[in-house]
Amino acid sequence: MQTFSQLGQADHTINKSRFIARAKRCEDERELALFLRQFAIDHQTAGHLAYAFRMKTAEGIVARFSDAGEPAGTAGKPIMQMLDGQNYVNCCVAVVRYYGGINLGTGGLVRAYGGTAKQAMDQAGSMPFVEMVHLKISTNYKRVDELTREVQKCHGEILDKKFDEAVHFLLKLPLDAAKQLQAKF
Repeated sequence: MQTFSQLGQADHTINKSRFIARAKRCEDERELALFLRQFAIDHQTAGHLAYAFRMKTAEGIVARFSDAGEPAGTAGKPIMQMLDGQNYVNCCVAVVRYYGGINLGTGGLVRAYGGTAKQAMDQAGSMPFVEMVHLKISTNYKRVDELTREVQKCHGEILDKKFDEAVHFLLKLPLDAAKQLQAKF
């Protein structure tokens, strides 16, 4: 599995219709909803906002797409096929269309939405997907520095710390590192 390494964007005009795409990695469904809402706000006058996403959840991969009023299978589906075909997860690609007055036909729409999405995906680049988990660990004050170094070493993140008779951490870590760290502390 892979995910996007950065935000990708593309702008393409076909027969006077303008297609604008954004490809973004989204860590969870909340971030996904915010991304789509902001894209819709940025392009309020666009005629259509088609999208596709794939998210890894505790229940497995959730994948959805929307043709946004275009003929069935001509907008969101070609985007989804690219995400599926390259095994992307925790990713969303959205494409808006500003209608230019010339009908493109179903084949033209598939090529336009799919091609613009592909340009944005290419610009976003890819990197291996690393599943992250949240982990609560408590330790004594003497081991705080050691735990902090271990979290940094595995590219994790300290989300919260609470101090009382022990130090309680809320961490975001790669799944494999979380198992090792839990055993160690």
